[in-house]
Amino acid sequence: MNEVIKHSIRFIVLVILQSLILNQLEIGWGIQLMVYPLLIILLPFELGTIYLLTIAFVMGMAIDSISNTYGLHTSSLLLVAYLRPQIFKMFAPRDGYDNLKEGNIYEMGTRWFIYVFGTLLFIHHFWFFILEMFRLNDILLILQKTLLSLPLSFLICLLLQALLVSKPQER
Repeated sequence: MNEVIKHSIRFIVLVILQSLILNQLEIGWGIQLMVYPLLIILLPFELGTIYLLTIAFVMGMAIDSISNTYGLHTSSLLLVAYLRPQIFKMFAPRDGYDNLKEGNIYEMGTRWFIYVFGTLLFIHHFWFFILEMFRLNDILLILQKTLLSLPLSFLICLLLQALLVSKPQER
């Protein structure tokens, strides 16, 4: 399948899933499930920062316009897209990313995915809840929301990868 079509389908599926299903769920204790940052990590390694930021902006605006959240998702996703190259450099494999296509769990391995996606998802959630509360007086509530939302969002992202990402062929 063409790479552009594959990523476009992922984009649409994640926007619909986030906007129409996950944003409507109320679990309690301030937990919000956010899985759309998965698209940013699944984009090709060689994609430039401008393209990453553009895709993040469009996706964030789509979710914000449907969810009526006034830029919360856009800002958080732009931060993730901007920091993605630096986080990828921090956790780069010994051989680099030269022969690899995208940062999925099948291609990069479980350990790499937990570190990299976990870091990016934490940054995303923390920034999102800081902007949502817009008061640093409530830092404990911000941390509570972040630390309770993070594992559930991460698990759902793992399940989504099983659906959205095809396993590489055995050689």
